[in-house]
Amino acid sequence: MSVSPLSRTDDVDPDVRRFIQRTGADFAALAAVAPPTTITRRREICEQVRAPWARGGPDMAETRMVQFGSNGVRARIHIPQSGAGKGTLIYLHGGGWTVFSIDTHDRLMREYADRTGCAVVGLDYALSPEHRFPRALEDVEACLSWLRVDGAAYGLSTGRIALGGDSAGGNLSLATALRLRDRGEPLPDALLLNYAALDTDPRPSYKRYDGDHYMLTTDEMRDFWISYLGKPSTDDPYARPLLADLAGLPPVHLCIAECDILTDQNTELAARLEAAGVEVSAMVYKGATHSFLEAVSISACAGRALQDASDWLAGILNA
Repeated sequence: MSVSPLSRTDDVDPDVRRFIQRTGADFAALAAVAPPTTITRRREICEQVRAPWARGGPDMAETRMVQFGSNGVRARIHIPQSGAGKGTLIYLHGGGWTVFSIDTHDRLMREYADRTGCAVVGLDYALSPEHRFPRALEDVEACLSWLRVDGAAYGLSTGRIALGGDSAGGNLSLATALRLRDRGEPLPDALLLNYAALDTDPRPSYKRYDGDHYMLTTDEMRDFWISYLGKPSTDDPYARPLLADLAGLPPVHLCIAECDILTDQNTELAARLEAAGVEVSAMVYKGATHSFLEAVSISACAGRALQDASDWLAGILNA
């Protein structure tokens, strides 16, 4: 495992700072018109705020929607110009299990498709609080089953499968792998974890990087956990993966933002995975905050992080 040095400064990359300022100002402006007093209104605002950042980027050879499973889960398939490749990435968007969608994270998924040369399937899993833990995990497992059984009919390569996501999506990716391992079922070939939410218990980075100027606040993270679990915490390792035995997992790549309340949870996970004998690639990006990958249209730091992960994924999926 190679973890880049972690500076203890609070300096945020200037381009990432612009991303935070713009999204914050847009949220405030929309909230002033109609306050986010309901979950529906909050989601509407979040979708509108992130819409400009989901535009642009690589053009795909093919993009299509599918629906599957008893819950009627939707997913978006992106096939890059180079073709579907030898493997497929299932990507799970962030948003505290409560907000955002495959629309807000569409550019991220197209970036991964273009940079890896593999197809990407973005899953619109059920959100909390309407559908609490473990419903989203069930949707992820349904997507894996659909891909293995029916993916080829949609032009997808199913020989190698990676599972990944950011924040809440990183949590769901790791937790799904743990559930499959414990049941003795086939595992994904790789896990991509971007600044994942891994535990309800705060770490020291919660104090170092709290506040709107670092994108994700401790109060927001607490509220997201309550939305997902229906209570502040649980002892279930499928909700809090840092409680789990981590042995027997596939190779893992961690994209860790330096200036993020979740930094310490992710560096702790990297160390624990290595101790458990899991192949780990972990990169800490100086000056990056939570959600910084979505700033790829203006941030060289986000571009580097996406390319690092894509190179790692391509080495596994296209082997």
